[in-house]
Amino acid sequence: MSDSKQQEFFAHVPELPPDVIFITKTMHDNDKNPKKVDLGIGAYRDDNGKPLVLNIVRKVEKEIAQEGFSKEYLGIAGDQTFVKNAETLVYGKSKALDEGRIAGVQALSGTGALRVLTSFIKIAYPNATVWIPNPTWSNHSSINAHSNLKEAKYRYWHPETCGLDFKGLLEDLSKAKENDVVLLHACAHNPTGVDPKLEQWEQIAHLCHKKKLIPFFDIAYQGFASGDLDKDAAAIRLFANKGFELLCAQSFAKNLGLYSERIGCASIICKSTEVKKAVQTQLNSIARAMYSNPPSHGAFIVNKILNDSNNKQLWIKEMKGMADRIIEMRKLLRSKLEQLKTPGTWNHITDQIGMFCYTGLTTEQCEILMSKHHIYLLKSGRISMAGVNSKNVDYIADAFNDVIKNHAPKSKL
Repeated sequence: MSDSKQQEFFAHVPELPPDVIFITKTMHDNDKNPKKVDLGIGAYRDDNGKPLVLNIVRKVEKEIAQEGFSKEYLGIAGDQTFVKNAETLVYGKSKALDEGRIAGVQALSGTGALRVLTSFIKIAYPNATVWIPNPTWSNHSSINAHSNLKEAKYRYWHPETCGLDFKGLLEDLSKAKENDVVLLHACAHNPTGVDPKLEQWEQIAHLCHKKKLIPFFDIAYQGFASGDLDKDAAAIRLFANKGFELLCAQSFAKNLGLYSERIGCASIICKSTEVKKAVQTQLNSIARAMYSNPPSHGAFIVNKILNDSNNKQLWIKEMKGMADRIIEMRKLLRSKLEQLKTPGTWNHITDQIGMFCYTGLTTEQCEILMSKHHIYLLKSGRISMAGVNSKNVDYIADAFNDVIKNHAPKSKL
């Protein structure tokens, strides 16, 4: 058969747009301007703008290499010591943990944990709607779609205050039906950096209990947000201590800098050990069909750190150093903009927390920042504070000042 007569089996497949985060990184990488700044990618950088491998990670990797380890498959649920360590880290002194009521599997970082848990939701409640904050991390909707889940949005960001639209949040979630799922960022909300206060978490828990909604926590920044592991897990522990059955997607990419190791945990608090046993079989089945079993190296690193009190303290110290540097850059960027008398108010930069800041910039302003000033960010106005350092903060502030004053329609900031 000649090539011209061969059937084109895949000619009907539509081309999708590129991922906005990774295309922004590609644009930055291809830019030859020496002043270019990457404020798009969500990965930590030191004050020299360089990726960081934690000293504690280097230490335990040497120990792992010296001790030797097998390259055999892990079990379907992953390394069980890691799963227990991860659950203990996020749930703390939990009755559910003590009673053995938490089902869990090692997952491919936070994204993989979300994917496993959304697949479980489709099995347990196929007609449920997953309520996600507006805005949220862009991959949440993609994950829900690939798990064939219905989705709705609840208000979260208040553009006039650059803070939380708590009234809108409660109003929207009050429309959810019984057994719907509510996706909640446990800390350092992505992309806004705006978190509910503890008393607001209490009200959210009350609403979930009243409406019989299933809480689904995404925690990608425990310890990385504030520098305090317990503080950043407070919302999850509040729900757990109130007796909720809940789902939790957990990642060690940010707080241990293990981005490429893909190390995370998917866990579900159940009402009884009998229910936990059934749920565990479902999680195992999902993992088996999706990726069979997870990689081991990241689990070995986490175990080496969490099983040794000295190693854990060294980690906490380094993690707090990362969080403190980002907090300091928030203060510095706000100060620079206020010194320049940049139009708008800039307290939201320091009010927000974690890796990301929702600046309030318009799409047009963001486009000019990229084309004129070679500062790469998402067109939503989200910037990664990890990309700000003492050497480029003046340049960034000057560029922000320029686009806000001269190159775009005025907007409420």
